Amino acid sequence: MTDFLQQVIVGLRIGSIYALIALGYTMVYGIIRLINFAHGEFIMVGGYTLFFTIPIFTDSFGLPAWLGVFVAIVVCAIVGILSELLAYRPVRKKGNRMTALITAIGMSLLLQNIAQAIPAMGPNPRVIAEDIFQAGSLDILGITTNRTAIFTIVIAAFVMIGLQLFIQKTKLGRAMRSVSENKAASTLVGINVNRTIVITFAIGAGLAAVGALMYCAQYRTVTNTMGSLLGLKAFVAAVLGGIGVIPGAMLGGMLIGLIEALVTAYISSSLANALVFLVLIIVLLLKPAGIMGKNVGEKV
Repeated sequence: MTDFLQQVIVGLRIGSIYALIALGYTMVYGIIRLINFAHGEFIMVGGYTLFFTIPIFTDSFGLPAWLGVFVAIVVCAIVGILSELLAYRPVRKKGNRMTALITAIGMSLLLQNIAQAIPAMGPNPRVIAEDIFQAGSLDILGITTNRTAIFTIVIAAFVMIGLQLFIQKTKLGRAMRSVSENKAASTLVGINVNRTIVITFAIGAGLAAVGALMYCAQYRTVTNTMGSLLGLKAFVAAVLGGIGVIPGAMLGGMLIGLIEALVTAYISSSLANALVFLVLIIVLLLKPAGIMGKNVGEKV
């Protein structure tokens, strides 16, 4: 039983990272119905930003390493905004959903190759030497785990709750929901649709930076391709929970993390990814909108 609970904590930890990243997918999809496949590369940008800024914070200023996340959030938000302004907005005006999807894939490859071409980044893994949280271990009911895992789960929960309250209670959040429902009507009531979309990209990219912090706190390794699999699994989590639904992204991330951890521990690590995608297929066959999504009939 103790071993099972240990694996559950491991699953919730990695699931929390997937959930944080899935929230970014959900934000963008909820507004403009775009699957932003470049979102995984925002994680990579956040990881490299942490790699460069953490030594400055700790060695030069004697500050905690985790404060580097605020720089990472700003850098990722800028990259997200530039992606929207330079790539997605022109396509959104002149193209269709297919061209937007192809553009998103192209942005993903572009960001990967830019990172690989920069000598300070390159194709080789970069290791963050510092312990980001300096948390140590914790004993809960006989189960020994590191505090970083608990921090990850708690931070993901607080971010999800905060984001849900932001969307439901603030003026900007109401504007986002309005744009999601009807862009033309939103314009008529005075909402700046383009500004709302840009802010949504910035928030989504900022969430990717927080996910990068949680990932680097556990694994400490940054590569130019780190966002590919993380982004794909987070996308699966968003679809599984119900893409466009904030609590659904959290639920989907946790479920994916638990499945991955339990399959790795009790069946085979080589089957973990396969079973994750198998579960997704089964859920979509039974409930195409995802666990918490609503099936909406399309008008023809």
